[in-house]
This record gives sequence, C-alpha cells and structure tokens, in this order.
Amino acid sequence: MVVEFKISFLVIILICVRNFVFSQIYSIIPTMKLQKLYSKVRQALDDYNMITENDKIAIGVSGGKDSLTLLYALSGIRSFYPVPFELVAIAVDLGYEDFDLSPVKALCDELSVEFYVVKTDIGRISLEKSKNQASPCSWCAKLRKGALNDFALSVGCNKIAYAHHMDDIIETMFLSLLYEGQFYSFAPVTQLDGSGLAIIRPLMYVGESVQESMPLRRPHTARICKAACQTAQYGKSGCQEETVFCYSKRQYR
Repeated sequence: MVVEFKISFLVIILICVRNFVFSQIYSIIPTMKLQKLYSKVRQALDDYNMITENDKIAIGVSGGKDSLTLLYALSGIRSFYPVPFELVAIAVDLGYEDFDLSPVKALCDELSVEFYVVKTDIGRISLEKSKNQASPCSWCAKLRKGALNDFALSVGCNKIAYAHHMDDIIETMFLSLLYEGQFYSFAPVTQLDGSGLAIIRPLMYVGESVQESMPLRRPHTARICKAACQTAQYGKSGCQEETVFCYSKRQYR
C-alpha cells in the first residue's frame, strides 16, 4: 500500500514537472518568433537607411495581417532603435458600412501609437469612375494612396511605411515581366516628387511564411477587421497572383 502510494505520488510529481517544462518552452516560442521579425525588419532598416533621427512615420493600417505586422514590428523596434522616431497609424475609411476599426484602435492604444481615421467616399467614387472597367481596384488604390499621403503630411509625417513583404516584391517582379515585359519591383525607399514624403518598405526581408508562423494568439498576426470591400478579392491583381503561383508550381513540381 505504501509502495503504491509512493509510486502514485512520484507519477504526479513527474506529470507536474513535465507540464511546467512544456509551459516554459511554449512561453519562449512567441518571443523567439517575435525576435526573428524584429531582426529582419531591423536589417532592412539599416541596409537601406530607412529611418533617420526624428522621423515621423505613418503606417497605413487596414486591419489585415500585413499592416498590423508592420505596426507591431516598428512599435517594438522603436524602443531600442539607435535614433528616435515617431509612429502614427492611419486608416482610410472608404465609406463602406460595417467597417469597424475599433480593434485597430485598441491595438494602437496597447502599443502607444497615435491612431487616425480618414473618412472618405472612395468606395462609391471608385465604382463610378470604373463603370467601363472590369474592376474598381486601380481607382481605389490611387485614391487611397492620395488620401493617406495628404493626411500624413497634415499631421507632420515625412515618411510612410508600406507593408509590402518579400513575397509581394517577388510577385511584383514576375507580374511586371509577364504583363509589361519589364524587370521591375518595389524599391526599398522611394522619394515622392514634390511632396516631401518618402516611402519605406521595412518588411522587405520578411517572408509571408514568417508572418503566418507568428503565434495566432497575438493580435498582429491575423486580420482583426472584416474586409468591407466585396470586389477586391475578385480584382485583376488576384488573378495575376494566381497566374504566377500556377506557373511556379508547373516549373518546380
């Protein structure tokens, strides 16, 4: 009886120790993956001198994983980067109903980043301007960039960070070759003529797989706002990306 009790007690102790060890391992994994994100973003910032002292940088946030990953990365790096810089998050409201940005605001409050919403009627205007076109996405993209740039200047920003990651850059290169016959992709830093603004792309070394492997319990790793536009997923860019994906599968399978 005594022997059985001792064995049972020992088993319970071993189970508790095992659970404790695994809990410690799992608590370290998110930090390791976050450090990988910081490392790749920091490398891009340093390689192309994307940030200089006292820059005020705007991030266009939509509620999707790309822009929120960029927001989370730059807000974290801000605390230990060699030169001081400011961050603001700007969301362009296209005028669609049921576009709830409160989760983005909550995340910005958590990260101590100023958050602004630019109210527009871009959704309706894009549909009107593109009546004879297959998709309103081109008009929408141009108008959104204009609204973002104008508001960024109005709050004193001198740079805008875009959330294009490594996969985007590679896909754009192939799309340029296939549809335009040019070898072109996004530049790490782009000066906008006459505006005083510069575009930077800090996620250029970050593959989409790195973002998707981040722990899903973190708020920056998944879309936290429902996409209001119902036409974007059927636009030309989606078909082009599918073409590149299918071509790469044929080439390397």
